[in-house]
Amino acid sequence: MPGYVREASRNPFVLKISMLAALGGLLFGYDTGVISGALLYIKEDLDAGAVAQSWIVAGLLAGAVVGALAGGRLADLISRRWTLLISGVIYVAGALAAALAQTSGQLVTARVVLGLAVGAASAVVPLYIAEHTPPRIRGGTVSYNQLMVTIGILVAYLVNFALRNVDGGWRWMLGVGAAPGVVLVLSMLVVPYSPRWLMQRGRRDEAREVLERTRRGEDVEAELDDIENVVAREGRTGFRDLVRPALRPMMIVGIGLAVIQQFVGVNTVIYFSPTILTYTGLEASDAIAQALTVGVTNVVFTVIAILLLDRVGRRTLLIVGTAGLTVALALLAAFFGFGWQDEAPWLALVALLVYIASFAVGLGPVFWLMISEIFPLAVRGRAIAVCSLFNWAANFLVSYYFLQLIEAIGRSWTFWLYAGLSVAGIVFFVTRVPETRNRTLEEIERELTSSGSASGRAGRA
Repeated sequence: MPGYVREASRNPFVLKISMLAALGGLLFGYDTGVISGALLYIKEDLDAGAVAQSWIVAGLLAGAVVGALAGGRLADLISRRWTLLISGVIYVAGALAAALAQTSGQLVTARVVLGLAVGAASAVVPLYIAEHTPPRIRGGTVSYNQLMVTIGILVAYLVNFALRNVDGGWRWMLGVGAAPGVVLVLSMLVVPYSPRWLMQRGRRDEAREVLERTRRGEDVEAELDDIENVVAREGRTGFRDLVRPALRPMMIVGIGLAVIQQFVGVNTVIYFSPTILTYTGLEASDAIAQALTVGVTNVVFTVIAILLLDRVGRRTLLIVGTAGLTVALALLAAFFGFGWQDEAPWLALVALLVYIASFAVGLGPVFWLMISEIFPLAVRGRAIAVCSLFNWAANFLVSYYFLQLIEAIGRSWTFWLYAGLSVAGIVFFVTRVPETRNRTLEEIERELTSSGSASGRAGRA
């Protein structure tokens, strides 16, 4: 039995609360996947041109920028748990409003509301799970969030496929998105507060009760003392503390991972995979059917990542995965550059599958995992919020300009551009990103704050 499965099976309580919290990732996953298919019909029904389509996709991302920043602050003020519950309520309202939209403007507004919920959840879910999970299984467990994102995408692709020939089906596609929001709200009513948040509020007895359930027989008093010492040492902090010299190396790593994860073009593949497949000559319904394979591949390789993260390490999977998606982007660029649509139309789908598999084992889960690990407790919520903000802002830029970029420089050069940015990302990972496997959050904090440069830690396993 793989090491992660063996260790995780010994702690069912951690698995339960991690899976329930990770439902926040389902919000983003479903909405990401569903718009990719719905857009093919929305553009006809609402008479949406390229700019309007870009805003329909990017409206969620604009809202997520604000939601990520607010979510980090709320996580510190009212707890991680209640922030996720509120996010679920907002998401339900946004999904229903999107389904009932009568104009492109109304749809964009609804998706901005959805983005507020998605952004807040994206900042809080990895934080909440990491603060509950023992170090030896933290990599796989925090990555439940990314697994839920991929499951949400796959479910959305299945819904798109089922409704592809239904009149007004895009409204049902968007409306079904209210369901994961309802499930998240109900789930947050039964999970405990984070022990680290409880310690920040001086509620040591409650924190002990939670840790006794998540550590199962381990010395929780030592961990409580460790957390208490960190809280006492750091005191009250604000966003300005994130630019302190001691935190600067961590912020560079976190923001660098955030931006690179999007600049390799992942969400152009997720949002526009049916659109990309129509470039090969497929009809809309056939493109949606083939896009199902992208969703399945995403889920399968995310599961593989969960099993490997605590054995192989974060940094290795990050570098290997990004190298793989670089090859896939080069293949897509060559496919369109050399006009292989007639001779080998299947190559486009192969390239998309290699791309999504590589992303799923590397940048997909590792970014969210590492930003939940590398920051000090006192600023962790705010730091993750800032990294999430940069991630969503980069996502907005890439997704909004994708169709316009294709119109300006062509399909081939667009994918060559993403391939070049992926190479730059690999260089950054090799020189700046540390390994955090098998360390407690407090050990990682002490190590990173005592070092003046992330580059000096890059090769450490």
